[in-house]
Amino acid sequence: MASFVISIRPSGEYKYVFTSRRGKTIFTSKGYETFDSCNVAIEEMRTSVELLDFNKQKTTSGKFYFKVFLDEVLLASSRRYTTELRVAKGIDEVKRDMLKAEVLDFSTQTFVFPDIEF
Repeated sequence: MASFVISIRPSGEYKYVFTSRRGKTIFTSKGYETFDSCNVAIEEMRTSVELLDFNKQKTTSGKFYFKVFLDEVLLASSRRYTTELRVAKGIDEVKRDMLKAEVLDFSTQTFVFPDIEF
């Protein structure tokens, strides 16, 4: 199942990453000051999935990616892809899986896998 994974950047800002059902990152959000504002952004993105604008772009090194906009406001940028077809598949996956994606909160945990005591 696809998921939104919330975490904290080294700068202290919250962010979310949308991952495929195989765990591959599709896009990463901009930074948010609070956990609540990050959560609200996820819900806003979900409820407006039909209104999202996916702007395809190309890096100077020849890689392809897309940016996600809502009402001309940048919400997220995708990972880099090797072909335009893979970009299209990434966008299709977002549109298909976003509504049923779960939200995982890793912002409060220092270690995802705690030390084992022997």
